Amino acid sequence: MNFVPMIELTRNGISECLHMGALAVTNTEGQLIAHAGNPNWMCFTRSTLKALQALPLMQSGGAKHFGFTSKELALMCASHNGEEMHVEQVTSILQKSATTYKQMRCGCHVPYRFSFNELPLPEGFEYDERHHNCSGKHSGFLAYCALHELPTETYTELDHPLQLAVRKAVADVAGVNSNDMAWGIDGCSAPNFAMPLSNLAQAYARLAKPESSIEYADSLKLLGEAMSTHPELVSGTGRNDADLMRIGRGDWVTKVGADGVQVVASRARGQALALKIADGNKLALFAASIEALDQLGWLDSEQRQALKPWRSAELKNIKGADVGARRSIFKIQTV
Repeated sequence: MNFVPMIELTRNGISECLHMGALAVTNTEGQLIAHAGNPNWMCFTRSTLKALQALPLMQSGGAKHFGFTSKELALMCASHNGEEMHVEQVTSILQKSATTYKQMRCGCHVPYRFSFNELPLPEGFEYDERHHNCSGKHSGFLAYCALHELPTETYTELDHPLQLAVRKAVADVAGVNSNDMAWGIDGCSAPNFAMPLSNLAQAYARLAKPESSIEYADSLKLLGEAMSTHPELVSGTGRNDADLMRIGRGDWVTKVGADGVQVVASRARGQALALKIADGNKLALFAASIEALDQLGWLDSEQRQALKPWRSAELKNIKGADVGARRSIFKIQTV
């Protein structure tokens, strides 16, 4: 089977829900270290791709040319809450590249800081493309177009020079053949690529240990360090990526993607874990990721305790009474 049972929900000891998944752990050379299910499952990368989508801008000297700060680079890799700290960085990126949010092709939605927490919009609050969770990525796309004097109306098209450069960089770092890389359109209208979980893990292992990729070393170093130095900008208040990178104490580079994808890389180990929950359930994804890190021996006692809320082990009803449990039922196999 491609997927194995990973997370089970029980109520009064009776199994109620079962979440299937797969994971791969590789080093910077793509060598498989451990797995559960099929480590080569073809998986859309979704927002885990963002750091790699910023590589063409970095490789062409865009960060230096426009004077982008580490905070602004972190925003280009983000799926953010649309908090003031996020909008401030996006606005700055746009100003430095002489572009505007009206050129963004991501659209706009209610900021995650409200929708994720089921909070009403404050009276008179207005939002635009800068509040979109992918606005950092798109502001970076616009900066690339400004640097190379490319048309912005079509920058999300698969054959646009920007997206061709993205495709090459992604394939190079992930260790896949560019011509064989499957693609689809992401929620923000930009092309997204699918690859085996093991290759996604390899890409993040290189992001965490950039010297392993000679051609992209400097760019990967700046992007990876920006993410782990400013984890609150990569996601936001109360979000998983912010917590994990903070608890990782600078060793972990982590990114969640929509529909059940997560990658956690360790600088010290030169390895990364890529995980996919088949039905896209977020709570199951987070619980499985923490369990996987624990089984791999990546957690000390303090980290294990700090990450306990993300396991969501206890199921409670509206009144706060314990009504069931969420438990991990998979075992990672080492190679």
